[in-house]
Amino acid sequence: GAMGAILWIAEKLSKLMSVISGAALTFIMLLTVCDVFLRYFFDRPIIGTFEIVGLGGAVAIGFALPITSWMRGHIFVDFFVVKFPKAVQGLINIITRLVSIGLFYLIGHNLIKYGYDLYKSGEVSLTRQIPFYPVAYGMAVCSFILCLVLICDIIKIFGGQYE
Repeated sequence: GAMGAILWIAEKLSKLMSVISGAALTFIMLLTVCDVFLRYFFDRPIIGTFEIVGLGGAVAIGFALPITSWMRGHIFVDFFVVKFPKAVQGLINIITRLVSIGLFYLIGHNLIKYGYDLYKSGEVSLTRQIPFYPVAYGMAVCSFILCLVLICDIIKIFGGQYE
């Protein structure tokens, strides 16, 4: 049904974003290795490596958030909650998910506003002149997809599938 479709979409989007995250991480690792190699052996560093690695790091971390939450790979405090009955555990999990949805919605909303401000001002990185606004918009998308993953957690809790 519709709930299964939402879960499927959230999982596929999370996996796609993890591929983007992995590609960004691989790229910044290769860039760093090449920069160090060229700097050491040929005294020819790659110009703008620091800012590219910074922006790539933001992409690598932001785009990994949804799959990390989907797989519950983040560190969470469970030792206190497991002492309660199942119904209370479910309620606590729902409340924490609702608070998190509110937080990441606000983060995403403000990142869109911030990205638009960066776009209007034409703000770019110092050395390579890379525009900042696409990264802000990308992080906003990550925040909204994380909200979808958290909604899926609530669906799983109600369906008894959340373990």
